[in-house]
Amino acid sequence: MILAVTCSLHSFANKNYWQQEVSYEMKIDVNTEKHQYAGTQKLVYTNNSPDVLDKVFYHLYFNAFQPGSMMDTRSLTIEDPDPRVGSRISELQPDEEGWIRVKSLTMNGKPVRYTEVGTILEVDLPTPIQPGKKVTFEMVWDAQVPLQIRRSGWNNKEGIEFSMSQWYPKMSEYDHMGWHSNPYVGREFHGVWGDFDVKITIDKDYVLGGTGLVVNGDEVGHGYGSEKARPKVINGKLTWHFEAKNVHDFVWAADPDYIHKQIQIENGPTMHFLYQDNPEFNENWEALPEYAVKAFEYMSEHFGKYPYPQYSIIQGGDGGMEYPMATLITGHRNLRSLVGVTVHEGAHSWYHGVLATNEALYEWMDEGFTSFATSLTMNELFPDPTRVPHVYAYQGYYGIVRDGKENALVTHADHYTTNRAYGVAAYSKGQVLVEQLGYIIGHDVRDQALLTYFDEWKFKHPTPNDFKRIMEKASGLELDWYFEYFMNSTNTIDYRIQEVRGMEDKVSVTLEKIGAMPMPLDVTVNFKDGRKEVHYIPLRIMRGEKADAKDWVLEEDWPWTHPSYVLDINASYSDISSIVIDESKKMADIDRSNNTVKMEEGVDFILKQ
Repeated sequence: MILAVTCSLHSFANKNYWQQEVSYEMKIDVNTEKHQYAGTQKLVYTNNSPDVLDKVFYHLYFNAFQPGSMMDTRSLTIEDPDPRVGSRISELQPDEEGWIRVKSLTMNGKPVRYTEVGTILEVDLPTPIQPGKKVTFEMVWDAQVPLQIRRSGWNNKEGIEFSMSQWYPKMSEYDHMGWHSNPYVGREFHGVWGDFDVKITIDKDYVLGGTGLVVNGDEVGHGYGSEKARPKVINGKLTWHFEAKNVHDFVWAADPDYIHKQIQIENGPTMHFLYQDNPEFNENWEALPEYAVKAFEYMSEHFGKYPYPQYSIIQGGDGGMEYPMATLITGHRNLRSLVGVTVHEGAHSWYHGVLATNEALYEWMDEGFTSFATSLTMNELFPDPTRVPHVYAYQGYYGIVRDGKENALVTHADHYTTNRAYGVAAYSKGQVLVEQLGYIIGHDVRDQALLTYFDEWKFKHPTPNDFKRIMEKASGLELDWYFEYFMNSTNTIDYRIQEVRGMEDKVSVTLEKIGAMPMPLDVTVNFKDGRKEVHYIPLRIMRGEKADAKDWVLEEDWPWTHPSYVLDINASYSDISSIVIDESKKMADIDRSNNTVKMEEGVDFILKQ
């Protein structure tokens, strides 16, 4: 047995790590009647990579909302289409479609050649961008906002006029894996870290909220400026000026009927709430700030301190969708549902907004970790001793395994065979991965390591290996096997108590590994007098033990190649009431029916399952 070694959790992020950098200056003028706008963009792009770049790519997300697009075709051909999309894109009329049309583009003042290919603008550069150099792109573009279908658009189902996500030509990310110019077919996003300076000119009656700070509050009013604010109306319009530092996307929403309220968290951000007046739901929205404040305080304590100056909770979109410093959520909900969607999208500020994993490639690191945080936070806001956190995640995972429909977690978000397979992998199995990690390395160790993960990788793009290394250094264990099995395959965990042989002074238990995925085992012996004795069987490939096991009976390692293991318990069979594999139910054993055996009366006995 090799004992675990405690490692110092100093900064150990890869010293060769690099990431690109952007600085956007954008101005748009909105025609609210036509749902169109004209825009200009100045983008300073810094190539921090060691590579010479002879091309770049922009995302033109609105182009997905046209009949015949990849998103439309995907929705029409997948076996379980998202009901929010269905056939709606194929039925859009010309004035309801979305598009972004680039009118001109230059790099350092020189025209570039570009080609629009669906939702991607392919750009050939007049001169390559050398490592460590900055260039300036300047663009003029027009756009039509689509009728709201998926995330973006005008006139959502609750009557919100503009939900403006994925609204601007966005530079694609280039990292150690190369370009990420994935077409928009309905899934997740990946963006370049940088600063945004955005000016939006729109009819004076519209109230806006979004990413960043409104820096001209006295000129726009609507609750953003001082009590002496005097809106600066020009030709019936106001210009809203937003600034956001160190973010990787920018969202905004606008409606003439928004109520805007705000609350300041002590030693934390200002929280903004924008929603429509609706007698049926106003009471819930009025109660929401208290819950939102408690949620952000809890998450800042347990997952890392929220680093931005504000967060906006905005009625809009088609359900709930996260963005830096803001979320769009539908608001016609009961209080529990309204709080739940707010907490989930808010938790994304940690596991997407700050820890900016490529959520298209590692969707489980975004949705799974966020769901994990949501479950714990909701349990804090709505205490219920009968509710077990994360239980629904385990059930969702077990269900798709039973149905034989699971795809591996390494599947790109756009390429799951079904929407259900994506949902279970991203939300359920990703959550199980984090909770089960506590079973393997110890829950206290995992929780502390989550804080270290946040501190080490905030404002970066962490990968699964970066997360794994944090957990390995915190626990002193090797965890390659865990991620290789649970992330890269659909192999399952299934252990059973195969046989129990009882004698007067000893009970011999034969354990069998049925599933292909190995795990360390916690085997609990329950005595008739109420005592418990936990026998801990590490895996040999872990190279150590979890911290939780210090008060348990430490057994010899189980080599993963061996299909069975004999555990000897030094106790009389007559004193034992039951033996249970993983009494905590934190291990994702797909068949728990054979994890428990209840002792029988008799002199010598053999139990077989």
